[in-house]
Amino acid sequence: MLIVNRKKPNIIKIKSFDFALKIIKLYQFLSDNKEFILSKQLLKSGTAIGALICKSENAESKSDFIHITY
Repeated sequence: MLIVNRKKPNIIKIKSFDFALKIIKLYQFLSDNKEFILSKQLLKSGTAIGALICKSENAESKSDFIHITY
């Protein structure tokens, strides 16, 4: 008997990835218009969401999860 592991797509990961792509495009637009300080901060904060999602998924305990998300 063949058992196939079919996971549902993680909507939060998909949306955060799409958001990060939009942030990168906005960063490029702002950089072209000499808005360097604003664009760098936007890039850092906008793309950090995906990393925080991955960290929270891999938390080892409830307190570890709480520490990551706050």
